[in-house]
Amino acid sequence: MKFTVKYKLGGNVVTSNETETNAYRLEINEVDNRLTVTLVPKTTIEMVDFYAEFPYEFKNDDRFFANGYQSWTKSREFKSSEIMKSTIKLANISTFTKNLARKTSDEWMIKYSCKKGEFHSHCYTYIRNGENVKLWGSLNEKTGYTYFKVKMNENTMYYCKDLLGKVVSEPWQVFDIVSFEGSYDDVFDSYFAMWKMPETRKGTMSGYTSWYNYFQNINEEIILRDLNGLDPYKDQVSIFQIDDGYETYIGDWLDENPSKFPHGMKYIADKIHEKGYKAGIWLAPFNCQKISRMAKEHPDWLIKDDDGKPMVGCIAWGGAYTFDIYNENVRQYLREVFDVVLNDWGYDMVKLDFLYSQCIKPRAGKCRGEIMCDAMAFLRECVGDKLFLGCGVPIGPSLGVVDACRISCDVDLTYKGQFYSRIQVSNEMLSARSAINNSIFRRHLNGRAWMNDPDVFFLRKDNLKFTDEQKYLLGKINNLCGNVLFVSDNAGDYDDNSQVLLRKFFEKTDEKIVSAEYVEEDIIKLVSEKGGKTETLVFNLEKGKIISGDDWQKYFK
Repeated sequence: MKFTVKYKLGGNVVTSNETETNAYRLEINEVDNRLTVTLVPKTTIEMVDFYAEFPYEFKNDDRFFANGYQSWTKSREFKSSEIMKSTIKLANISTFTKNLARKTSDEWMIKYSCKKGEFHSHCYTYIRNGENVKLWGSLNEKTGYTYFKVKMNENTMYYCKDLLGKVVSEPWQVFDIVSFEGSYDDVFDSYFAMWKMPETRKGTMSGYTSWYNYFQNINEEIILRDLNGLDPYKDQVSIFQIDDGYETYIGDWLDENPSKFPHGMKYIADKIHEKGYKAGIWLAPFNCQKISRMAKEHPDWLIKDDDGKPMVGCIAWGGAYTFDIYNENVRQYLREVFDVVLNDWGYDMVKLDFLYSQCIKPRAGKCRGEIMCDAMAFLRECVGDKLFLGCGVPIGPSLGVVDACRISCDVDLTYKGQFYSRIQVSNEMLSARSAINNSIFRRHLNGRAWMNDPDVFFLRKDNLKFTDEQKYLLGKINNLCGNVLFVSDNAGDYDDNSQVLLRKFFEKTDEKIVSAEYVEEDIIKLVSEKGGKTETLVFNLEKGKIISGDDWQKYFK
């Protein structure tokens, strides 16, 4: 195993392949299936890069699993003949468009080669050959993001650590990596057992979220109408969640909007509780709109770019700034926000979104992964024993912290998504087809790490461009791969067929996926087991068409 250590010392960037120099030494310990590497500095150094390279003999039919950086990032198995795409060349016409396209992605830290057989995977990965799976996974993301790279056609594998900006003056554990070999379920059982996930994260939630019908255009009348629309299904509904649109501006979370919600948000939570459901609410706690009161009154609370200007952390809402969690005033403000939302208003769950924005820029002598882990620990402290659903959040730092997590990009009101999704602006662009892909290939997280949130399914007929077959496929995959089963419809408008399907998809199946793979471009084959019987589903992901294995038409007669 060859190590590469890149760091700044005395104003110079030094690259070394030695395990000991005048500046550091590496303590390497490899026992059975576990490797730990600790960097012991002999003087204070600022890290730039760190990785280990070793030979690995790939077979022709090996498949490499590339786990995406954050909730929305495309995640799937790849063959050596395939290419892992980055943002399109058109996005690179200017610094502005390049940064815009990369904002949600890992291209801040990793360069995509866009060559056949060259892939990377965050936090953990596996190589599958038939039913045999070899898994490698990090057990310590608090010291920086771990990712795995391969050059399958050159028979080379890499363990990598994103340490850019980390100032090291004391021993710093770089890698804590375990490996397992066996069946798909066995290796993931072994890996996540070592994370010691709380048992409470293995339940289910079924219900409603407001986003994908009205987006920010919600009000008290709409919310209460859709709440009442679920009455015929009360025995299957456990939670009702208010999404973006109740606040005045992003960041001004406690400035209630009387024109939209004249009775306030506590009133809405009370109404939800009267139905016997848990009340959920959405926040993007690290962000504030440029026109928000917080941005205007507290510019010193914001992360600054290299020019000393507030940094745009996400492109939503016309661009939004990011609060710096290392500012004590920010921490106090967010503690107050969560105290009001969870205790005064009485919400039982918070869906916390756009969290990746906190760690785009290394700062304060900390690397990105370290910052993200600090941020997640702080949010867990704020949420306490209430439910925490993470979204737009890096996967590694979320392990052991959240109760539920989005594992796919957003769906869209059209099955394939908007035109910019189809030209591959980034790997996080929204569409149901991309969401289905992620739900399938991240199914191993469900019940082991948290409750998978595959995003919503649809059954309504208006304000939607889905065929009946596409609606059915999305609902079926969500039910197979997730434990957060949400719609964004007014169920009070459902016809008879939709009523039957809502009950079907709210009832968590005991069907279990045995295997899943692309058998050819856009064609996925799922083999599942239920009641001792094996079933096979084949479908065209691009078109949302079921080829064989499910008599979906019977639900639309």
